[in-house]
Amino acid sequence: MDKDIRIQAAWRWPALLGLNLLAAVVLASWLLPPSRALWDGAGLWLFQCLNGSLGHNPLWDGFWAVTSTRLSDALVGVLMLGLMLHSRWVFRVSELRPALFTFLGLLLTLLVIRVLFNKLVGILDWQHASPSTLVPGTYHLSAAFPELERLFELKDRSSRSFPGDHASVLLLWALFMGLFSRGWKLALNLGLALLFVLPRLVAGAHWLVDVTVGGVFIALLAFAWGYCTPLAGHIANGLARLCRPLWAPLQRLPLINRLRVISPS
Repeated sequence: MDKDIRIQAAWRWPALLGLNLLAAVVLASWLLPPSRALWDGAGLWLFQCLNGSLGHNPLWDGFWAVTSTRLSDALVGVLMLGLMLHSRWVFRVSELRPALFTFLGLLLTLLVIRVLFNKLVGILDWQHASPSTLVPGTYHLSAAFPELERLFELKDRSSRSFPGDHASVLLLWALFMGLFSRGWKLALNLGLALLFVLPRLVAGAHWLVDVTVGGVFIALLAFAWGYCTPLAGHIANGLARLCRPLWAPLQRLPLINRLRVISPS
């Protein structure tokens, strides 16, 4: 990989140890009885505040209904990918392909960690249902917007809401982008991740701990073992070799060939 590119496969021992320790502290803060009570109280209060804002203004309700759909998730994914591959946002033109493949490597790392952690959650009986199924008086967006529910599936309930998988992906993206961002771009990247987490909290699909404990725990471990070891870098190199024959045909396609990740020059 070009030494001028900031995204390099390497062992980063201080960050690896620090992120694993931070992840352990985050999880322990939820498991220990004294702080568990604080998490539970904060989660109930936040849900009642956020979900309690619904049912008063159709435009407000409609916004959160739309942003809670699978379609919205797909659009958010396109936006995240677009910002990552925008040559004037965070990464230089020469870094776009390494950034894309490294992030894919991080996502694969996250997937493995998520599967293993979900098994642990089941074995230790840490699983719980979402607040919308447990708290009386919940405003259900799926009931208020049945057409959206029928067409796109509103994410406002779950019998297994821990950990927040959606949040873990957003937080991993924010960690990766934040590592190379500065100033207002750093603030905006982090702000976007937090904003896109909110619909699940407002609709009641997740408790606060599903995001700030489960999602953060998985994202920290994925970033630690993906980026702070050579793992994601090796995956990125493998993906780069696999995709090498595709670049020439893609560069002949109208519009597609204008993307700098396709035609760097």
